[in-house]
Amino acid sequence: MGHLQFLRREYSDLVSRLQAGPVGLPEPKDEKARAGWQEILEIMYSPEDAALASRLPIRPATLRQIADRVGGTAEELRPRLEAMAERGLVMDIVDPRTGEALYLLAPPVVGFFEFSMMRAHDAIPKKRMAEALDAYTHGDETFAREVFGYETVIGRAMVHETAIPDSVESEVLDYERATAAVKDARSLAVSMCYCRHKAEHLGKRCDAPIETCMSLDGGADFVLRRNFGRKIETPEGLDLLAKARASGLVHIADNVQHRPAWICSCCACCCGILQATNEFGIPSVNPSGFHAGSDAEKCIGCSRCARACPIGVITMQPRRTQAKRKNEMYSVVDVERCIGCGVCADTCRKDAMHMHRRATMPYVPLNAVERAIRQALEHGNLPHLLFDAGAGRGTRMLNLMLQALCRLPAVDRVVASDQLRSRFVRAALRGSSGANDA
Repeated sequence: MGHLQFLRREYSDLVSRLQAGPVGLPEPKDEKARAGWQEILEIMYSPEDAALASRLPIRPATLRQIADRVGGTAEELRPRLEAMAERGLVMDIVDPRTGEALYLLAPPVVGFFEFSMMRAHDAIPKKRMAEALDAYTHGDETFAREVFGYETVIGRAMVHETAIPDSVESEVLDYERATAAVKDARSLAVSMCYCRHKAEHLGKRCDAPIETCMSLDGGADFVLRRNFGRKIETPEGLDLLAKARASGLVHIADNVQHRPAWICSCCACCCGILQATNEFGIPSVNPSGFHAGSDAEKCIGCSRCARACPIGVITMQPRRTQAKRKNEMYSVVDVERCIGCGVCADTCRKDAMHMHRRATMPYVPLNAVERAIRQALEHGNLPHLLFDAGAGRGTRMLNLMLQALCRLPAVDRVVASDQLRSRFVRAALRGSSGANDA
């Protein structure tokens, strides 16, 4: 990477716009990390693209709405937005009611970071991009804190279904099963793992399979439309999950109950989500509804579970045994830090590691709208999400978001009201409190 340079106005405006979304691209303090940050911007965006991106809506909007906001005509904007969508800088959604394309600014994650490395060959210089991403995300913890330093994170762990105990098998909800998400999806795509592809260009890739990242439904539609992956059918999707479990990988999915947009199969050595925990100690993934536990009577101290744990929460401890001069070893799980992936239970050959239901289930947002509301609330960006500087999509979208707001706990609704400072929204929140608190 080159030496630090002055950041052009177009890029600083873009950074400000990204900061209003669910995940921003904050400037780091470390000099090497800042060089990577600047390099990412210059690789992905031309100054002209950055200028346009800095004025795009956070929420999906039509060409006409965007033209009204940025100037020019829809016909002039279409080829520019299409070219940016081909690079993953803009995401497009086809409105099922009208067939009209809606465009929105892609966040860094899940967004243009991943799309930059999902293809083996395109106009993006892969090695240079990998080096820039590595410098930015590992140089200091600025970006890790931006993505994972809040209560509502982007991903949730899904327990290996082969590790679910028989005693609770019938009680496991569909949203806890990766296989149910794949079976329910109307569209599926698989792509190269962004993390392993990046690690490959850095000379650090492990031997885990690289074609493992699945997109579902609307996410799959975009991936296929823009050639970031290939179409698969349900049997292949289920087979990919099975192979990932056999490889000791962690299923991490979109942090929603209904219609997740993606499911990844992650390794601790390459995965950016798991690295945030391992490098910076940040709880970067919403745990599953399970935690691991060891049966000390069956454990033989082989340490297979401890070596397989993706975030190192299993330790081997000594214990005294009568008539033996040397200590025996057995495994102990830090339940508070366990993400409940089930990798350890599938690894154990002595039936000594089991998955147990958590006393308190982790909260998973109902859908993408609720997750976005919670993220915006925690980041202090709720007005940007709801009103998007005048580029809103009308009453239907506002109604969906207000419904999500009204499902929040009472304390969060107060914070939301303070952020919005709107009599209308305050009235809506107050009016819902009786029904929602009952």
